[in-house]
Amino acid sequence: MKRYVLDASALLAFFQDEPGAEKVQDLLTRAGQAERPLLMSVVNWGEVIYVVWQRRGEEAARERMRAMARYPLEIVGADAETTLLAAALKAQHKLPYADCFAAALAQEKKATLVTTDKDFQQVEKDIAVLWATES
Repeated sequence: MKRYVLDASALLAFFQDEPGAEKVQDLLTRAGQAERPLLMSVVNWGEVIYVVWQRRGEEAARERMRAMARYPLEIVGADAETTLLAAALKAQHKLPYADCFAAALAQEKKATLVTTDKDFQQVEKDIAVLWATES
């Protein structure tokens, strides 16, 4: 199984049973079977938590944190090298800053970025993107 990086939008779609949820579920299942976790930047992990907290409250956010811990998901820290790459992506494109961390991690790990966020169309020529909402 090749390497995948989840953007916050993909994981939120999965948790909220929105378009793209089935594709993310399939990737999580395959990652568990292959014992090769999906990757996610700690910045995007935090994004999932704050979005759930804002929409559904603190307890729901804490439950999502516990749920994320049960999935084959590796939360990757944002070191200086990744942050510099994210900053360069932000300077060159009109991506939201948090999204730059997902793109930077995918670029660093030579992985495919999984997302539902159309903002990533800007970097699709430089980074492999799997659109969770497409069949």
